[in-house]
Amino acid sequence: MTRSFGSPPSPAEFEALAHAAFARIPEPFSLHLEGITVHIEDFADEDTLRDMGIADAWELTGLYHGRPMDEDSVWLSGELPPRITLYRQPLLAEWCETDVALEDLVAHVVVHEVGHHFGLTDEQMHALEGQAN
Repeated sequence: MTRSFGSPPSPAEFEALAHAAFARIPEPFSLHLEGITVHIEDFADEDTLRDMGIADAWELTGLYHGRPMDEDSVWLSGELPPRITLYRQPLLAEWCETDVALEDLVAHVVVHEVGHHFGLTDEQMHALEGQAN
């Protein structure tokens, strides 16, 4: 059986999904998300993959760029604001290969990357994700 999906969601639609995921993050975390920007790219570049130790660009769906809040200091300056990059093609591939809704995949990646902003462990991120649903 052939399955037709139509046109894949655009980068702007991915960004809207990411912002919707941000809106679902509960307090007290939601109070500390101001200034985090979201960027959509089709794939991570070669430098990013090398820095992450990842050989296959299809394996990276998102990345937090910035200093975690638990390492931040008033004495630091000159750094770019924190940002989250979502990698559209790997997310689309995962969406097509699973029964998970695209909104839920994007929310999962956003919550995971927000967890890095707070310096959370993977276990703490899973708990936060459970609260955000």
